[in-house]
Amino acid sequence: MKPRFTFHGGVHPPRHKTESNGTPIRDAGLPPQLVVPLNQSIGNPARPCVAVGERVLAHQRIADADGNVSAAVHAPASGRVLAIEERPFAHPSGLPALSIVIEPDGRDDSVDPVPVDWRQADSRTLREQLRDMGVVGLGGAVFPTALKLSDGGLETLVINGAECEPYISCDDRLMRERAADIVLGVGLLAERMQAKETLIGIEDDKPEAIAALTAACAGTGIEVVSVPTRYPGGGAKQLIRVLTGKEVPHGVRSTDFGVQCFNVATAYTVWRALVLGLPVVSRIVTVTGAVARAGNVEARIGTPADWLVGQAGPTPDSRGIIMGGPMMGFTLPAPAAGITKATNCLIARSEALLPPRPPALPCIRCGACSEVCPASLQPMELYWHARSKQFGRAQEYALFDCIECGACSYVCPSQIPLVDYYRYAKDEIWAAERDRKAAELARTRFDFRNYRAARDKEEKAARLAARAAAAAASAPAVAAETAPAPAATLDADKQAAIQAAMARAAARKAAGAGKDPAAPAATPMSDADKKAAIEAAMARAAARKAAKAAEATPPPSESDAP
Repeated sequence: MKPRFTFHGGVHPPRHKTESNGTPIRDAGLPPQLVVPLNQSIGNPARPCVAVGERVLAHQRIADADGNVSAAVHAPASGRVLAIEERPFAHPSGLPALSIVIEPDGRDDSVDPVPVDWRQADSRTLREQLRDMGVVGLGGAVFPTALKLSDGGLETLVINGAECEPYISCDDRLMRERAADIVLGVGLLAERMQAKETLIGIEDDKPEAIAALTAACAGTGIEVVSVPTRYPGGGAKQLIRVLTGKEVPHGVRSTDFGVQCFNVATAYTVWRALVLGLPVVSRIVTVTGAVARAGNVEARIGTPADWLVGQAGPTPDSRGIIMGGPMMGFTLPAPAAGITKATNCLIARSEALLPPRPPALPCIRCGACSEVCPASLQPMELYWHARSKQFGRAQEYALFDCIECGACSYVCPSQIPLVDYYRYAKDEIWAAERDRKAAELARTRFDFRNYRAARDKEEKAARLAARAAAAAASAPAVAAETAPAPAATLDADKQAAIQAAMARAAARKAAGAGKDPAAPAATPMSDADKKAAIEAAMARAAARKAAKAAEATPPPSESDAP
């Protein structure tokens, strides 16, 4: 057994695991509608690639990844697309999100799987396959797994099977029932990332899961480590600390210390996506709390949460649904929201089971919150600065190192909802940061606009100057070509032209007379001569007419012969 370390703080809330981990995983069934949100991972939501009214098949891609920090979304069942619109989303804000609503036809016709030869494929092909199969971290963070798959040089590969939060037992049942597939996925990751050692950390309150994985890992070189049960021991940084002794500070990636961490369910889906070519269209969900049949179900992504709880038989005192555990989860603003890949648990809430928090009292600075903080922070200082809106001071006290596990709120004797104040402060800081970036972007655009206007003005002035210079250079030649002839030359030419015109006119006049101008005038004709001249002219005209008629008449042909 590998030597173990420990982390600071932590609490031991009631486990409430036995209500749901005693029965095998069952199929949740097919709801009347599937509301599949496109926000299935951190980063950009996926982009729809189907249309309303289109029939889709199970496992068909219905939305493409939008950018590197994104993952594709697939149809959980065959059916018809009823709508692509904003629907209630499983998020504390209660804001709607773009979703694809599918009416299942019950046939479950599926597209053919597309596996990948993961040993021969390069890293880029594997990452694209994981992205297109919609593989994300199923421990709750939904970070795109493709971004965590490195090319090697890994010191330690950590597989998270701790599942520390009360009530949640989906990973426990998965490890018990599908240990072999999990180990195949873990081995795949270890081989591709060339991990020198591979450790699977499981809290010691899951002996069946430890036994199942230990048996499945026999001969593989993968070591299963039992870690103490203490909340939040399932946090990635806390588990890395316990297994390796390495402390990963905020803002630094664990890979900088040679460590990478995956959830057991993520390793399971990696194997299915690469080797079997099956996308993530379902996940194991713990349905517990004020229900008659608590347990774990394999539910299709997009199944309405209230429908899922309804299948478990909610008790009459059930009021509302908590998504996640009681420490880090939140009450669903809209119970009809479709489940996502981050939905690991649904708790039917009742006042008997989870009583309302008493009214908060003033902080007495007892320091209990500091003793249990797993990040070694000063929660009460963060509380005071957040409450007084001194966000800069809160950041100085490492506000963003807080993992919002809720351990401080759990032990607070004044019942102060400390985590709510931290989330408020973080939201305000992020909002201010967004505003600052938007202002910087606007200022950059304004400066560039001014620069572009000045540049255009300079270029225009340069063009005008060049044109003027060219005109000035060509002016002497043009002037020479277009300059008027001297006056004396013009007058001589004009005089010669006038004399020539007068000579031509005199010649035409002489020719028009038909006789020598010097000949005597003709004697006037008598009446008889005029009559004879007229008859002669008429005879000449008749002769010309007859000649024209003879020319127009065609020569006789053989058919015209008698």
